[in-house]
Amino acid sequence: MLTKQGSKTAEIPKGSGRVALELKMQLDERKKNILYAIIRNYLETGEPVGSRTISKYEELNLSSATIRNEMADLEELGYIVQPHTSAGRIPSDKGYRFYVDAMMEDKEREVDEIKEMLLEKADKMESLLKQVAKVLATNTNYATMISAPQYHHNKLKFIQLSKVAENQIVAVIVVEGNIIKNQIIDIEDPLNDETLLKLNILLNSNLNGLTIGEINLGIVSRMKEQAGIHSELISSVIDMVAEAIKIDDDLEIYTSGANNIFKYPELSDHQRASEIITAFEEKIQLTDLVQKTLAKQAGEGYKGIQVYIGSETPIQNMKDCSVVTATYELEEGVQGTIGIIGPKRMDYDKVVSTLKSLTNQLDTLYKKV
Repeated sequence: MLTKQGSKTAEIPKGSGRVALELKMQLDERKKNILYAIIRNYLETGEPVGSRTISKYEELNLSSATIRNEMADLEELGYIVQPHTSAGRIPSDKGYRFYVDAMMEDKEREVDEIKEMLLEKADKMESLLKQVAKVLATNTNYATMISAPQYHHNKLKFIQLSKVAENQIVAVIVVEGNIIKNQIIDIEDPLNDETLLKLNILLNSNLNGLTIGEINLGIVSRMKEQAGIHSELISSVIDMVAEAIKIDDDLEIYTSGANNIFKYPELSDHQRASEIITAFEEKIQLTDLVQKTLAKQAGEGYKGIQVYIGSETPIQNMKDCSVVTATYELEEGVQGTIGIIGPKRMDYDKVVSTLKSLTNQLDTLYKKV
């Protein structure tokens, strides 16, 4: 069989490489874009798609006549079919397969790029925060802590369902801040590519850009109704979305200067010092302090300095101390907490000034890592 490529002709060999070579030689960028437009339109409306409909896509910038010629080629190649005379075209199984493979390749490449970037940035961020805690402890002569940034009020960016086995799919969820969560979901009945694609479109068209608070019962009910026999799968994915968007409890906290506590006689007796050191080593109570600090400031709608004196502190083992915290924000919704722990007679003026200066500098430092 011969096929045209510009003014040249080339023979497509038989065997396993035939399909790949055919795609390379015959589906140019314009045909791909028209095929994608037909599939997207058909998935949205369920109606055969004509050339006049496709010509309204401004990004294509093609006349109806040109589109008709390209659609005729796509039909001859087996990517679209005409269900009956005088009707528009609908995607064939081959067309769906091409669309799904291209979509999956793009999403997988995007996810890989995000993961690589985040891993590199996370390593640099960890070093930066450890250094900040150390410098802060040295400059103030108090114990210090700083939490890694968390992504609060996260919005969903996209969901990707992919087949990994006959009765298993993997759901990949990307939320604001490019946090990626994935999970294998067992399914009773295998899903074909068209069904999987429709479920991806259903999930993304309804949930993208929403926070967990905006995903209400009405949205969930409507999606489950549209999913029909696959409503349980939709429920499982929505549960995953809720889990991905919520604040992560596995919080990294970096500390320094715990031994500075021994410099102050009122804190240096064995029992008091031991309790404070234990709180720093185990970090469970520090995590609670961070979560309460961020929750309080989110509720009050501002990001400032908070001072806890003695019994006011949320940490039981630090009732004889004062704790001063500040929230830093690297970008919208990306927040962490800095804390300084010392005696009740700490130099509040110096501590507050230091924290204000540091929270302003962290954004600049973050952009350099």
